[in-house]
This record gives sequence, structure tokens and C-alpha cells, in this order.
Amino acid sequence: MNIVVLDGFTLNPGDLSWDELRALGACDIFDRTPPKQLLSRSAKADILLTNKTLVSRDHFASLPNLKYIGVLATGTNVVDLVAARERNIPVTNVPAYGTRSVAQATMALLLELTNRAGHHAHSVRAGRWAGNVDWCYWDFPLVELDGLTMGIVGLGRIGRAVADCARAFGMNVLACGGNTKEFPAFVRPVELDSIFRDSDVVSLHCPLTPQTRNLANVERLRLMKPTAFLLNTSRGPLVDETALAAALNTGQLAGAGLDVLSAEPPLANNPLLHARNCIVTPHNAWGTQAARERLLRIAVGNVRSFLLGAPVNIVN
Repeated sequence: MNIVVLDGFTLNPGDLSWDELRALGACDIFDRTPPKQLLSRSAKADILLTNKTLVSRDHFASLPNLKYIGVLATGTNVVDLVAARERNIPVTNVPAYGTRSVAQATMALLLELTNRAGHHAHSVRAGRWAGNVDWCYWDFPLVELDGLTMGIVGLGRIGRAVADCARAFGMNVLACGGNTKEFPAFVRPVELDSIFRDSDVVSLHCPLTPQTRNLANVERLRLMKPTAFLLNTSRGPLVDETALAAALNTGQLAGAGLDVLSAEPPLANNPLLHARNCIVTPHNAWGTQAARERLLRIAVGNVRSFLLGAPVNIVN
């Protein structure tokens, strides 16, 4: 079997091993694949692995050997699943590999908004503490989480992990989305608008669908308390970025912490890059070494199961 990895760099920039994948067949592993090189690199592929490189309906006709596509992520919108199904090509994904890492990053964004440790550490390094007339200072309100309310949109695996973290900080937890019968006892199910209206922190953990696109829109942002924070470590298009930037810049809400944007890398004119009290990280919540090791192990396991005739994690 000929195996082609189209864009392996973000999964494995050099600190992991491809040996288990190479043991399954002849491998061509590319760090990145520009769209114009996809067909030439994949022409002889039986097995194609992609992270963010798009595989569209038009590509399938030019890939006669293709028997399997593995997505090196949980989201599968990079592959035309309908076209793959029409050609009897299974597409697999890697679920649940980064649950704890993304939950950790979500809380890191929240803690930076509430304590500004990074900002204040930078100011100390710049000499401000050494030259300060008082023995302490802070440039932003310091916010205690105990007793505040975390509202979670989407109580799946990651949402539940974030709920556990919030509870550990003494927060009350509201949630919507998911099977309410499976909600833990400490989580109170509410309607979506109540999440935005009643929470001190709103954290988004739902998939991107036509129904959830721009879920955090002008109307819902207006429901939020002026002291509240919005977090998004899920999918960038869940947020109306223009509306959020306006809300931040006018003091309509206190801050936002985002690991995802509507276009990645972002366009230079994205309004959130310079919005007031907005912390943006470069979609790396998933990227701990432990999470990437799990991702690679599961992805290789998906290929192995396919070769054994018992495919798993099929999404189409």
C-alpha cells in the first residue's frame, strides 16, 4: 500500500516518530502540500492522510488508486464526505485525542483574562516593578472565579472537561447542548440565551454547523453582562467576529479569549487582532505533545484497522 501524508508538520514537527505508519506501507510524508501539488503527490496513493489540506470532489476522479482517507483531526470538513462515499472510500477521523489539552488551554485563556499573569510578568521584566513606588500593582481588575458562573455551550467530551475544571475553581456551571440526562449533577441545563444572559464566563465547545455558525452574534453578545468573558476554543465561525470586536471595544463585555478564528492564519484586517481586552492564541490548544502522541497513535491505528478489514472511526 502506498501511503501519502499531505501535511504532517503540525502533528509532528520532529518530536514524534512516523515509524509505526511506515511499517504499514511505503510512505511519502510531506510537511505541507500546496493545493496545486495535491494531485501530483497523491497520484499513486492508496491511503491518503490529511490534516487541513482540502480534498474536494474534483480530486477523486484523478486519484484512481485511492481506497482510504484519514483525517488527522476530529473535524472532517476538509474532505468531501459525500463524494468519498459515492466512490466507496471510507473517511476516518481521530476523536477525543485532545480533550484534556483543550480544556487546559480554555482555562489558561480564562486565567489570563482574570489574572493577566503574562501581562504583569512582562511589565516586571520591563522594569516597572523595580521602579514602582508601591510594593505591588495591577493594570487590570483581578477577578476571582470562586462563586462566578461558567456557561458552556456544548457539553460533549471537552465541554464536560471544562465543566470539571470550572467546578474545581468553585464556579457554578450552566450548560446547553448534549444529552441533558447525562449531565453531571453539578451542571444545570438551561436554554442557549440563558447561557449568555446569566453567565460570567461563556465558553463555546460545540461543532460548526449551519445552525451554530455565528452563534455568538450581535443579539446574544448584547445579552452578556459587561463584566463577562467569552471563550472560544472550538471553531472560529461560531463567533461573529465583527460583532465581538465592537462589543469589546465599546466595553459591552469585559474580555474574550480565543484559540480559533474564522480564517487561519488570520487575515491582517481581522478586527479581533487589535480588539480591546482580546487574547488570541494561534489554534494551539490541541498541540501538547501528549495530545499529538495520542492523535498519531489513533491515526495509525485507524489505518491498521482498515488494512485488516475492520475499519474504525469512519465518518461517512
